[in-house]
Amino acid sequence: MQIPNIFKKKTMSNENTAENPAEMPETEVNNPMNDELKMAAEAEASEQMPLEEDPIEKLQNEIAEMRDAQLRHFAEFENYKRRTMKERIDMIKSAGADTLVSLLPILDDFDRALKAAANENSPLKDGVLLIHNKMISTLEQRGLKAMNAIDTVFDADLHEAITNIPVEDESKKGFVIDEVEKGYLLNEKVIRYAKVVVGN
Repeated sequence: MQIPNIFKKKTMSNENTAENPAEMPETEVNNPMNDELKMAAEAEASEQMPLEEDPIEKLQNEIAEMRDAQLRHFAEFENYKRRTMKERIDMIKSAGADTLVSLLPILDDFDRALKAAANENSPLKDGVLLIHNKMISTLEQRGLKAMNAIDTVFDADLHEAITNIPVEDESKKGFVIDEVEKGYLLNEKVIRYAKVVVGN
């Protein structure tokens, strides 16, 4: 009596499986383990494949980028316009600064002449005063303004201290006692500092 070789059958079935999957036993074909392995392999293959971008989404992203770039350019242009407008206004305001600065010594001469003739009553003094006042009013229309430094607190942004003098009154310390040369502003910007004597 011959004993059947079980191992030979198994190897045969494995060979059959390898050669012809259609002839596999039903239990091996419908094995859930095979389904899971197949699904895992498909998922891995789909992960490795590059995903194609949706054309509508791509166009929307491009439109958003172009709109953002356009807004940036518009904002930059508005800033440029605002800056150039401010520079132009400043230039117009200070355009005649050099001319006005060159006229300031003439105003100083008028002030000295009027101070020297303070006690006189003559038509000449009246004529000089008239010309002085007319000149001052014309220059004020151009934005020139004289500083009133005497009895004000010394301010380095407006005044130039020539010297300090001791004062008996404590309340006068740090205040302008005398004005050697008048200071002037042009459109609220200093074009000549007032030369002053400060109490110490």
